Amino acid sequence: MKKLALHWKIIIGMVLGIIFGFIMNSFNGQQFVTDWIAPFGKIFINLLKLIAVPLILASLIKGISDLKDISKIRDMGLKTIAIYIGTTLVAIVIGLSIVNFVKPGTGMPQETLKKIKLKYENDAGVTDKLVKASAQQDAGPLQALVDIFPSNIFQSMADAKMLQVIFFALFVGICLLLIGEKKAKPMVDIFDALNEVVMKMVDVIMLFAPYAVFALMANVIIAFDDTEILVKLLQYALCVVGGLVLMIGFYLILIKVFTKKSPLWFLSKISPAQLLAFSTSSSAATLPVTMERVEEHIGVDKEVSGFVLPVGATVNMDGTSLYQGIAAVFIMQVIWPEGLTLTNQLVIVATALLASIGSAAVPSAGMVMLVIVLESIGFPPELLPIGLALIFAVDRPLDMCRTVVNVTGDATVSMIVAKSLGKLHDKPKAKNWDDHFQEVK
Repeated sequence: MKKLALHWKIIIGMVLGIIFGFIMNSFNGQQFVTDWIAPFGKIFINLLKLIAVPLILASLIKGISDLKDISKIRDMGLKTIAIYIGTTLVAIVIGLSIVNFVKPGTGMPQETLKKIKLKYENDAGVTDKLVKASAQQDAGPLQALVDIFPSNIFQSMADAKMLQVIFFALFVGICLLLIGEKKAKPMVDIFDALNEVVMKMVDVIMLFAPYAVFALMANVIIAFDDTEILVKLLQYALCVVGGLVLMIGFYLILIKVFTKKSPLWFLSKISPAQLLAFSTSSSAATLPVTMERVEEHIGVDKEVSGFVLPVGATVNMDGTSLYQGIAAVFIMQVIWPEGLTLTNQLVIVATALLASIGSAAVPSAGMVMLVIVLESIGFPPELLPIGLALIFAVDRPLDMCRTVVNVTGDATVSMIVAKSLGKLHDKPKAKNWDDHFQEVK
């Protein structure tokens, strides 16, 4: 009997988790889910985050040292950044086009707006986003550049500051090239072995994925306690989801044109990472799984995936950028229609592009960057809490959807870069957790 594919197991876990969450809502079992179900989802996310930093270090250092030529690093880096910027611009344009055509914010009933304002304006989540955005804006113009260079790599790893870890890994990899192959070999072998160990850890952790997704989805469902507001915001939510679907369609066209691979084949291979991205709302937590799928199932060489995917998880936020464009215009349509000028929308494009680079790969970071986008166009500060409250009720499910696009975009760009460098293999060999189990049983 053929084993059920991993993505089907995850889908089953997701559906059962949603059903279980609704049942618990009906019987006032929210506390039971919080106490006895949700912790298993948190454990799973913690395990994925645990191996993210070692995986970036090992794969990137090994990949750079395997290139044998520093000029190849420059070529790969320029291609990666250029494609990421291009896809992000497309995402923002798609978002702005949809929200200007549909106009979901026009005709919002005043009683609904008052109810949303009363419920969410002073919510701790909204206040937290405003505080974080203010702190980010208070930094100097070159602070983002300064933040790339760590003063203590162990602290950077502990805080999961991915750009600093990537810089350190690149620095070590380049220096390994500069000391010569013979002297570098012992250290390269260590990182090669570490990479194999961490990838095996991914395989083992993924055995738990269907059960963890069940817990994560059940916990998400019990948080939706006001279905009336959700229904009122449905048109806005559909605009975001529609834009995200179009963005995935754009990726599939890129894959067909530039790699000559079947879009359906690509979706079947990357789907476990997409489903985990949906469940966790975190590109960083999903990164180990994305790397495993891209390397072992799609055929991207380690030296490409080890660079492109960690960089993408940090700076490529196409789904987030698309959402920011739609959310900013939607908020203006509802409470600041006089701000809907062509100039302001062009500023939104530029600011959303820059904000996506600085957006953390964690849940709801997009709302923090949205504040910066709104303030860049002169949005009245006193209306900011109301603006965030307006979309707060549906932010989590939309965050789940846009993280899927972020992860799909990273995988797409890794394929395109690998194809351009001759590093996309036709017949990758997937590894299983028990490949060597008989040897140690």
